[in-house]
Amino acid sequence: MPKRTLGNSGLEVSAIGLGCMSMSWSYGPPADREEMVSLIRHAVELGVTFFDTAQVYGPFANEELVGEALQPVRDGVVIATKFGWDLAGLAVGDRATRLDSRPETIRKSVEGSLRRLRVETIDLLYQHRVDPKVPIEDVAGTVNELISEGKVRFFGLSEAGVATIRRAHAVQPVAALQSEYSLWWREPEHEILAVLEELGIGFVPFSPLGKGFLTGSIDESTRFDETDFRNAIPRFAPEARRANRVFVELLSTIAARHGATPAQVALAWLLAQKPWIVPIPGTTKRYRLEENVAAAELSLSAEDLTEIEQAGL
Repeated sequence: MPKRTLGNSGLEVSAIGLGCMSMSWSYGPPADREEMVSLIRHAVELGVTFFDTAQVYGPFANEELVGEALQPVRDGVVIATKFGWDLAGLAVGDRATRLDSRPETIRKSVEGSLRRLRVETIDLLYQHRVDPKVPIEDVAGTVNELISEGKVRFFGLSEAGVATIRRAHAVQPVAALQSEYSLWWREPEHEILAVLEELGIGFVPFSPLGKGFLTGSIDESTRFDETDFRNAIPRFAPEARRANRVFVELLSTIAARHGATPAQVALAWLLAQKPWIVPIPGTTKRYRLEENVAAAELSLSAEDLTEIEQAGL
């Protein structure tokens, strides 16, 4: 597996990471825990060194899963988690609705994450969502203190805008921004990517396969479990899926030329955008994990990339 460095941070990770959220949360009922432990460990065998979780996934259950799975190989992996929600009193399966990035909450959250992840230091700690009630300078300053104390190595933001990124970075250098980015969602190209390049910040796209749509396995007839959050996303309405099949058809055409799959082309396209981009596709299936990891070895030609751009996707 090729390696990449997240911006100027010096944090080196595998070119493709593993998003672990779907193993516990959001895409239907939680998967079998032992199977997911095995899946995460298989990812390590395949060369994946970058694993993404969050307190709110479960809540807490996903951090516990990741901690158990990676404990035997702790020194060889990078674990990212997130704070930023009021999780007091929530049971497994509940959804947090209130943001909370007060300094005291951040500190309490970090202590919990360290325990669940079975680590002494969190490699990459993201603010999960910007909390408008707490100045970002206070958030960055608190993480700066945690870094000084050895409890955190690097600071990240998730779904933050340009002004917030700049303000946070001025207090504590931001190693990575995590936001949605794929051929199906290209909003970061408007402003975000240029600012990240200017400041030397890495980019970690979540949902790099369009929440599964770019794999080619979803069409207008697909039915999701009632607990699957895609039921509430307009892009996954049957008529939208029907209209957007053009995305998958183009990827399938290019994939056929390379003996690859649409998902692999979608991931290779992301890797071709910037050398400091590290996508984190998630899966609960071993064959999908192997498919995604193999995308790191797929090089799209200039003609392939031009064809995608000219298609106006």
